[in-house]
Amino acid sequence: MQFTLLAILLTGCCADIFMTNPKGSNNRLNENTNNRANGARLFDSQNNNKGGYNVGERGVEANNEDHTQQYQMEYYGSGPGREDKSHLVVEWAHQHGCGDNPKVRCNNVIQYMCMNQGSDQDYPAGNEESEEEGKKRANYMRDGTSTERQVHIQGLGRLDKSDEEYLARVAKAHAAITAEKGLQESFLWYDMCKYREANAGLFRADQTIEGDRKSNFDGKKYASSRKTRQNPGGARSGFECPEERDYYPYWQPTLQGPYDPKLQRTPWIDVAYLGETDNCDDIIKNSFNRHNKHRCVLAGARDYGKSITEEGCQAEGGKWVEFESYLEVLENVNSKEECKQFDAETKSSSVVWRPLRSDSEVERCIVKAPSPACQKAASTRNNHLGNVLDSPLHSTRFHMQLPYFPSGETKRCVLRVRYNITTGDYDPRNTFADVNGDSSPVTNDPTISLLKGEPLDVTLAINTAQFGRTFQDRSHIFKILPRSDDMAGKHLHNLNVRGQRGNIVQNFPSVEYDFVPDVLRMNSGDLVHIQWAGYNTNPAGRAGEGTDATDRSNFVLMAGDLDTSYPDIIDKAEFWKNVKSLTAPGASPKDIAVSLASAGYYCGHNAHKTCPAELSLSGNTREVLQGQLNNANASYSGHVLTVSGSGKYFYMCTRNNNFTNRSQKGTIIVVEKEDSS
Repeated sequence: MQFTLLAILLTGCCADIFMTNPKGSNNRLNENTNNRANGARLFDSQNNNKGGYNVGERGVEANNEDHTQQYQMEYYGSGPGREDKSHLVVEWAHQHGCGDNPKVRCNNVIQYMCMNQGSDQDYPAGNEESEEEGKKRANYMRDGTSTERQVHIQGLGRLDKSDEEYLARVAKAHAAITAEKGLQESFLWYDMCKYREANAGLFRADQTIEGDRKSNFDGKKYASSRKTRQNPGGARSGFECPEERDYYPYWQPTLQGPYDPKLQRTPWIDVAYLGETDNCDDIIKNSFNRHNKHRCVLAGARDYGKSITEEGCQAEGGKWVEFESYLEVLENVNSKEECKQFDAETKSSSVVWRPLRSDSEVERCIVKAPSPACQKAASTRNNHLGNVLDSPLHSTRFHMQLPYFPSGETKRCVLRVRYNITTGDYDPRNTFADVNGDSSPVTNDPTISLLKGEPLDVTLAINTAQFGRTFQDRSHIFKILPRSDDMAGKHLHNLNVRGQRGNIVQNFPSVEYDFVPDVLRMNSGDLVHIQWAGYNTNPAGRAGEGTDATDRSNFVLMAGDLDTSYPDIIDKAEFWKNVKSLTAPGASPKDIAVSLASAGYYCGHNAHKTCPAELSLSGNTREVLQGQLNNANASYSGHVLTVSGSGKYFYMCTRNNNFTNRSQKGTIIVVEKEDSS
């Protein structure tokens, strides 16, 4: 069976793709070393061990033991209307070029996966042995506090022969999964991957992929989908499925297990494909967002097996079942008529009344994700983790519209950016298994004669496992919050801080502090959510201000233009006269300015509805704010502000902006809506 592969195998070495907003982990967690501790902790990035950012922290000091002291960025989602859009700038840099660069063929794929946040009690316990807690540990998305990788109990080399054998293995596997280790994909997703056959129609060049499983129904040995051209040995990274990582769009549903009405874990949701636009129709048509996918479902406790084709599934004794993708399922909606009402009110996506799978008659109200964006990739140069060829210069970016969840549930999510590159030595869209092995158009490290019959031979540096390769980076867990009523009908822009402590050499391939976006254009009446995540676990001795190894940021208006260095007095700054906080409705403009200037150390100038007197500047009973923000928290949830009027405003971070060392400044441009063109 052949599949048209629209994006190429993901892999990397060296410094290949690093996400700067949201901050990409590159598998880092909380280590205070230059290199990450475990490159296989959650996923296979194929990146340099030195890149990535730690998980955010709430406090002033490092705390690597208590997950409640971690800070997850909190973004407000979009609303149901066309004007209720929440914008997030996804930003990254990749090394090997893209766009109109003639030296490489490439694309970027942006996706996210979410689940219900639930209550504090839903976070998995560390050592509870109940079946329910075991399932929770195997499925609940979390950053964890340990840099160790989760254990996978794989059982024998064949498929489980009986329900009893399978259930005993799964129970043992759940018991081995611990709450303190991170988890993104579920245990069951990787287990399905390990049993599912690899796609035999794929081009593998001269790479040899050995069988690692033995099926029950025909006794034949086969290679599972954990083995790919890029990963021929089947190395495991977290519970990621290597074949799904390496190919897009994937031919199987990426659902992480049976539908759970409580957690409502989504599959991978496609946000954008950035590459050549001549195949956009195929990309959108084959996205799981809108195009249902099939999986072979077997009878018994283990309902997954080998086959990836309908014919093979029938031979295996299974049913070829069609699965729906979903953003969420509205469990409180009990009729088709009520579901239609949600569909009429939701402009950003469709809401449908149908079963989640074709072998079920139970109809549910399903919120579908919109089709992914398909756009031309930005142009970048080779051998360079830098800016795109654009004016003004900036890193590679995509302006993502955050999803709308009609249930009003808070979601916990992870976002990934994959960077797929291939060579022009063969046509990646039309090269398949019929030219594998000796017929491969490319071979490992070939020696080429430059003059026929004469000894002028050169050896090429070709690794066929990397001639078509995927790199990736992923965020830490973040939350998507439902909007409040006073956010309805308004565009919301997220303004964040990228980077970490250290100079450019110490940080590379990560970056120094800056604001994202550093130039924000918005209409009068739009909302801006100013927020940042930092941590106290930077490597010791890195360049920076204030307490060693710590991140701190703040937001103050500047007295002059961007080429100056002094802040404006709060009472003089025009910006504060034009803002109102929707997340601290009792705050005055001075309260808002004081809280952002102090990184939240003071919740306002005076006490107000969400600011106790003892935590305000005027009523403070603690030590005063240290001038370099040392006693402020590393992360701050900030304010959602509505900005009126028009003007151009320059702002800065007083701690990190250090002329000739690093610049942390930004611009907000506000225009009346009719002048936005």
